Amino acid sequence: MKKLIEVKPLDDYKIWVKYSDGIEGIVDLSNFVGKGVFKIWNNYSEFQKVSIGESGELKWNDNIDLCPDSIYLKVTGKNPEDLFPYLKKNFEHA
Repeated sequence: MKKLIEVKPLDDYKIWVKYSDGIEGIVDLSNFVGKGVFKIWNNYSEFQKVSIGESGELKWNDNIDLCPDSIYLKVTGKNPEDLFPYLKKNFEHA
């Protein structure tokens, strides 16, 4: 999988990300604001604290993190099967 190497918060609850393969783009996370653990983002300064966690995840605090693979899919428009070819396997039934 591609490694997340850079992240920057942008206006309107968007983030800019860059991956080890050179892919970069902007993802809108505004649909999460005010829901569940994301209520903390009602204070915009909390959203701006985004960083890359030890495991490569997007992290805001100990309660909020997002999978970098899902963000990669949003940036590239790819399907999970494109990143994880084993999901394409056709299994034969007995």
